[in-house]
Amino acid sequence: MMRTLIYPRKESWTCLCRRPGTGGKSTGPAVKRILKDVRRSGDEALFKYTRMYDSVELKELKVPEKEIIESSSKIFPEMKNAIATAFGNIKRFHRSQLNEDEIVETMPGIKCRRKSVPIEKAGLYIPGGSAPLFSSVLMLGIPAKLAGCRQIIMCTPPDPQGNVNPLILYTAYITGITEIYKAGGAQAVAAMAYGTETVPQVYKIFGPGNRYVTMAKEMVQAEGVAIDMPAGPSEVLVIADEHADAEFVAADLLSQAEHGSDSQVVLLTESRKIISEVRSEIKQQITDMPRKDIAAKALAKSMMILLPSPEVCIDFSNEYAPEHLIINTENASELSANVINAGSVFVGKYSCESAGDYASGTNHTLPTNGYAKCYSGVSVDSFMKKITFQELTAEGIRNIGPVVALMAEAESLKGHKKAISVRLVK
Repeated sequence: MMRTLIYPRKESWTCLCRRPGTGGKSTGPAVKRILKDVRRSGDEALFKYTRMYDSVELKELKVPEKEIIESSSKIFPEMKNAIATAFGNIKRFHRSQLNEDEIVETMPGIKCRRKSVPIEKAGLYIPGGSAPLFSSVLMLGIPAKLAGCRQIIMCTPPDPQGNVNPLILYTAYITGITEIYKAGGAQAVAAMAYGTETVPQVYKIFGPGNRYVTMAKEMVQAEGVAIDMPAGPSEVLVIADEHADAEFVAADLLSQAEHGSDSQVVLLTESRKIISEVRSEIKQQITDMPRKDIAAKALAKSMMILLPSPEVCIDFSNEYAPEHLIINTENASELSANVINAGSVFVGKYSCESAGDYASGTNHTLPTNGYAKCYSGVSVDSFMKKITFQELTAEGIRNIGPVVALMAEAESLKGHKKAISVRLVK
């Protein structure tokens, strides 16, 4: 059960905001071996690790297009309608992020602009184990398609029969992704980073995963392959006042705790009554959860914290920088204006985090482990790069030339100065 802290001193906040360790001292060396093996042996290594970790002997890595198309017959109509609704909302929200590039005349004769160019090759990792995250196909595939990436590939682990979950295949199909490979874990990240005989090399890798996937992404980033963001176990922080419905709050905390035993959930409140009521609700609700053992382990690493006011709760939240922040108070909109560090914010008692995970429209691929202080969640921009252009006329070089020459002289860069001065002479 979650521990309770009463009015912790501000000096202790930094310590309280540290996430629980993942207990993976052996993760680094193991991932390093996998990356090296895949880089050296390619497909052979992927087949080997699929036997080891997924308990299946594959004959081919690429999912045939026929199998992707046929996945539609395995999805019942109500689920198709649900996916279509989520698809529409996510596309609508992300399409609004596309902006035309503006030309700025910084001074007479000098025009500057910035051009948004899609990353040519994007790789998406979709977990497919105990909880196949077909929703992540939408969250990554839709902005990748809107950005205009030339090649989008997807890696996801097979089940013990060697098949990919039909929900993942169907969602990929309606999103327009047909290059799908049966590979999971760190080995899938390695395949996308280095390329194999079958899996193409990509320029940037996206997607959630366990600590091995996360470690692999961080390691290939150090070798020059871009990733979406550093990521860790999922987390939610709920700010609730005395008017909050304890049943709602408990459900929100448990919905995140069931993600994994290394997840963390935090409740901040000014009300002792809410702490007591939420604790009772958690005890009651957890008994009906299929993943209650996982949730219980996450709760053991989690906290309920009593603080003097909702404003102080916001201050603590900004220090914690949660992946998901739920503000369940009477003045939720007013409080939300003071949020400066969070991946995604859910405002008001009806705004549950589950809505954002699936279908409200915002992206659920978000920074964890305090990285919300400096990283954003995935967006269309995540699949873009920005190139700047400048064009100077004769008038422009006359206007700016003396400035540049003086600055280059001060930095003892004579070549820079000459590139300006020869133009000024003519």
